[in-house]
Amino acid sequence: MVIHSQLKKIQGASERMGDTTRQRIKFSDDRVCKSHLLNCCPHDVLSGTRMDLGECLKVHDLALRADYEIASKEQDFFFELDAMDHLQSFIADCDRRTEVSKKRLAETQEEISAEVAAKAERVHELNEEIGKLLAKVEQLGAEGNVEESQKVMDEVEKARAKKREAEEVYRNSMPASSFQQQKLRVCEVCSAYLGLHDNDRRLADHFGGKLHLGFIEIREKLEELKRVVAEKQEKRNQERLKRREEREREEREKLRRSRSHSKNPKRSRSREHRRHRSRSMSRERKRRTRSKSREKRHRHRSRSSSRSRSRSHQRSRHSSRDRSRERSKRRSSKERFRDQDLASRDRDRSPRDRDRKDKKRSYESANGRSEDRRSSEEREAGEI
Repeated sequence: MVIHSQLKKIQGASERMGDTTRQRIKFSDDRVCKSHLLNCCPHDVLSGTRMDLGECLKVHDLALRADYEIASKEQDFFFELDAMDHLQSFIADCDRRTEVSKKRLAETQEEISAEVAAKAERVHELNEEIGKLLAKVEQLGAEGNVEESQKVMDEVEKARAKKREAEEVYRNSMPASSFQQQKLRVCEVCSAYLGLHDNDRRLADHFGGKLHLGFIEIREKLEELKRVVAEKQEKRNQERLKRREEREREEREKLRRSRSHSKNPKRSRSREHRRHRSRSMSRERKRRTRSKSREKRHRHRSRSSSRSRSRSHQRSRHSSRDRSRERSKRRSSKERFRDQDLASRDRDRSPRDRDRKDKKRSYESANGRSEDRRSSEEREAGEI
């Protein structure tokens, strides 16, 4: 009891460790069985049969398979290649065992002629056909399809009649003592031994058994994987070839352009010269338009400034002239008053003093006119 409880504890701990491992990994991890993700691992298919392989060394988890089925709709992971390699190695081992079994039978059984061997092979083929039909009848009966199972039973009766005829031909071709010996044959699908004189129940159990059907499933899945991998590889090769052709086309185009440039350097230079000249002409036009606009703005500013200057000069000149006129008027009025005053005084003075005073007045008037003229000229020169 103690040992049993300890074994249960160890088993529970290992299961918990396995659960934590499954929670940590994803379906793309290398520790996950890719054949299990594609539902074709031999460890699952042949479990519970005479050739049970035990537990797979890699992780099997239905949740990971569900995750892969969802993700594979959006992205191709190419797990078919890994599964195909796995199944190929397994089927290769099975085929090697089949060949070994055939050699062992050939060593232990009596040698017969090729004609008799062909007749015995015909009996084996009919046995295989009967066994497959009986397995199908059982499957249809389990599904409740009575009509189809009845039709298949009619085919079984026809195959049985052919088998009886083939056995009669085989019995007549060899001695009775040799015919009574059990002639064995190796099944090409699952490498199991089949007897030439097996009854229908034995044939149905073999061809409808889980071992034989499991090998059929594995072999069919392998052929399907080969087809899928071949299609995907062909598609990838076509895409790779298309990309290579595009690269080669681009390289040829570049080489052709470089050759055309090297063959016609003058033409390329003239093109470059024309481009450069057009660019320079456009720049020159832009520069001219800018300079013209600047000149227009400058002219406009100079004209406006000259107009304002001339107007101010005219105003100043008019004002100076008006001032000089006022001054001359004032002076003339003062001089008239002075002359009248002097004339009135001279009437009272002597003739000698009068002459002296006239000379002095004429001299002063002459000096005043010259000074006025000089001051007006200086004023005009300053304004200019």
